[in-house]
Amino acid sequence: MASIEMVKWDQLWEATLETLYMTSISVFTTFILGLVLGLMLFLTGKGNLWENRTVNVIIAAFVNIFRSIPFIILIVLLIPFTKLLVGTMLGANAALPALIIGAAPFYARMVEIALREIDKGVIEASQSMGATHGHIIFKVLIPESLPALISGLTVTAISLVSFTAMAGVIGAGGLGHFAYLEGFQRNRPIVTLVATIAILILVFIIQFIGDYFTKKTDKR
Repeated sequence: MASIEMVKWDQLWEATLETLYMTSISVFTTFILGLVLGLMLFLTGKGNLWENRTVNVIIAAFVNIFRSIPFIILIVLLIPFTKLLVGTMLGANAALPALIIGAAPFYARMVEIALREIDKGVIEASQSMGATHGHIIFKVLIPESLPALISGLTVTAISLVSFTAMAGVIGAGGLGHFAYLEGFQRNRPIVTLVATIAILILVFIIQFIGDYFTKKTDKR
């Protein structure tokens, strides 16, 4: 197939590395921020360890607002903040603020749901044994919800791959930028197809790794 020669493999590899860079950094940061936000949502909820309606409402509002904004619009809204933080709105680093702010609230809700599924009796038993709040959080809540946390992170990571593709259209780099610039704008469908296949392979790898660790940590 002669048209496959249109694909610039060195640029494809470079774009793949950029996508991996954006995804890995944003997944790691999203995990930390989302876990903190999700724990706060759960712990400040009614009947839980740090019950506080005001704090809960504020965090829930923040999560709901940023979770609801379409990612492409969020990128545009964050351009001034991104320029202030990174110094430019182009390149892989410039995509990170929008990726993290867009994904962390989404993951926070998944964390909250995972924590709600824990048997209340396990928490009450720990309290009756005199466990501190820190012990309950790190020895009970997180371990008990770990399979669901990993499963939720897998879903979030796959969403972030698609977010990087959207960010690439406005100059963030990665496979989305490669597909748009080298494929769509230059009318080379084969280039767009190859970039799409590369994204799909990346998604399948993330799903495989996520499923493996979810099963490994599931005690049921």
